[in-house]
Amino acid sequence: MDSVRQLQADWLAGKLIADSAVSLPETDQAGRPAKPELVAPRDLPRRRLGTLQGQAAMIHAIAHIEFNAINLAVDAVYRFRDMPAEFYGDWIQVAAEEVYHFSLISKRLQQLGYRYGDFPAHNGLWDLAQKTAHDPLVRMALVPRVMEARGLDVTPDIMLKFKRIGDQDTVAVLQVILDEEIGHVQAGTRWFHYLCDLRGLEPESTYFDLLKENLKGSISCPLHVPARLEAGFTESELERLEAMCK
Repeated sequence: MDSVRQLQADWLAGKLIADSAVSLPETDQAGRPAKPELVAPRDLPRRRLGTLQGQAAMIHAIAHIEFNAINLAVDAVYRFRDMPAEFYGDWIQVAAEEVYHFSLISKRLQQLGYRYGDFPAHNGLWDLAQKTAHDPLVRMALVPRVMEARGLDVTPDIMLKFKRIGDQDTVAVLQVILDEEIGHVQAGTRWFHYLCDLRGLEPESTYFDLLKENLKGSISCPLHVPARLEAGFTESELERLEAMCK
């Protein structure tokens, strides 16, 4: 986590440049700790908030998402070459905010007597990073504008569940995360549109073509419409997305 903070400090101080001549790594695997154990999503235990363990397991799942989000943002900075400087500034900022989110949710987990790594997790987010490693346009479409946008949709309901069990501390943390994640999706929208314009592509049709190709033309609902609008989705996109709801 300190390395991301140092990365941001060096970038803001003008100590870093984007050098497209540097070779990409031979592996697409991000660094991660020995735990949590990674399992298939179907093998994850059900998270019931009626018990302390279930409460902690749900918080751990959120911590795992935030941990992966750090790697995703840094990977975008390193992997995609010949982008404007503002692109790197945006995703370094996102990485730093994801570190903050992870620290908040990890602290809450520790307050309940657990640590990150105490529960199994899945690797779906990083799998998608590898799937989109070949093209920044595809990455911007499918990670910020699908996976992170889905986080905008589900977080209010998760907050309500924690509120019902009296866990206002977790609710407060999730509110911080929700507010800042809107900006992350907004950054994805901005650079998706930039790349579409650069390639002479119409953004909405391109986006839905990618959804059809990669998500079999269906998404989960309901949508958090106000948050998605703030993050750059258009009314037309939201109407089409709602028509795809499964």
